[in-house]
Amino acid sequence: MTDRIILIDDEPAILNALKQLLTLEDYQVQTFSQASEALTLLEPNWPGIIISDINMPGMDGIAFLKKALELDSELPVILLTGHGDISLAVEAMRIGAYDFLEKPFSNEHLLDVLRRATDKRKLVLENRELKEELSSQGAPGPRILGNNAKIKELRRVLARVKDMPADILIKGETGSGKDLVARYLHYNSVRSSENFVAINCGAIPENMIESELFGFEAGAFTSAQKRRVGKIEYANGGTFFLDEIESMPMPLQIKLLRVLEERKIEPLGSNKVVKLDIRFIAAAKVDLKTLVEQGVFREDLYYRLNVINIQIPPLRERTDDISMLFQHFAAIASIRFDTDTPKLDSEQLYRLRNHSWPGNIRELRNMAERFVLMGGESILEHSAALQQENSGMTLAERVSYFERSVLMDALQVNDGRLTEVQQQLGLPRKTLYDKLKKHGLEKDDYKH
Repeated sequence: MTDRIILIDDEPAILNALKQLLTLEDYQVQTFSQASEALTLLEPNWPGIIISDINMPGMDGIAFLKKALELDSELPVILLTGHGDISLAVEAMRIGAYDFLEKPFSNEHLLDVLRRATDKRKLVLENRELKEELSSQGAPGPRILGNNAKIKELRRVLARVKDMPADILIKGETGSGKDLVARYLHYNSVRSSENFVAINCGAIPENMIESELFGFEAGAFTSAQKRRVGKIEYANGGTFFLDEIESMPMPLQIKLLRVLEERKIEPLGSNKVVKLDIRFIAAAKVDLKTLVEQGVFREDLYYRLNVINIQIPPLRERTDDISMLFQHFAAIASIRFDTDTPKLDSEQLYRLRNHSWPGNIRELRNMAERFVLMGGESILEHSAALQQENSGMTLAERVSYFERSVLMDALQVNDGRLTEVQQQLGLPRKTLYDKLKKHGLEKDDYKH
């Protein structure tokens, strides 16, 4: 949010008057009588505007401006000046102040400057997020593909939280990509050079999971012939991913909570404490809050894990990505099986988009692999699941849906180049533009 304001002035009357004005305009206002106190709140990408007086005891406005811009060179700082401070104001503009207001100033003038500063700050932060997203998408490692609005928002959220020193809870249906999101967070974070360790809490026998997590010393139990480093200790410095956390036995939930709170472990049979510097990421395919209410998942562990919550949309809510994802998986399968990639026709694409995809991305990937292995001739046409078209749609709705699918497929194939789309579909330029507008399609979303 960019509607946050920091007000700095050593005159209480001015602080109170400005706070009242800005609060009525729906800004979130924090006031300070000393600039040094406000400086402790600032960090790169702080989402707000600063209004500061120039002449103050201790750290004055000019000194504050220099310190603030060292943290973020594009942070909007508006300075308030008295009549005799014009030369200082000019110097402040040279240093990098966004604007200055000479006292007394009108409320309308202040609000106008604030609106412009807020718009600029919003644009700067959005551009930074976009650059981070493009950088991470082009870098080696896991990629989260898609042009759907929910996927774009997911990537923006991941870009914001990837380096935050907080544990994360990922929610998503089976096959929606929870493991991919966890790996994406790790390999795009400052921890990327350290280990990423993943376990499936539902796949390890209950009598073994504790020793797997915490490790053990030689002689800790009958079969412990030599020391073994636990998976948590092995992930030290990096990321530890707990998939299907809802399957973790209740006694182990208690021990995990202690690890999360104390950031240390004690291997079985050892008196040595191992200090941890780890980001924990947990994933669940069911609502943990419901399990808490049922008494099968600890409430304190749920809230400890749920510091940052990430929701992965199911594939049925992002059907406009299906064509791109299917062709991506088909291309990978073709390389693996050393065969050509069959082409999807419009009817096949229509059926893909009408399928409910209970297995989400995993099911789509498996379908694409079978499509390649079968040469694209029969696997889609004879799949009973894909025959389940939406019988509740009217003829006009089906025609419109089919038309949108054909347009999206052509945009995907031609990387958003409208001249080639026009030639492929045999449409006049204006007709193509009208149809794209009708279906809410943007060519730039399909450029690779």
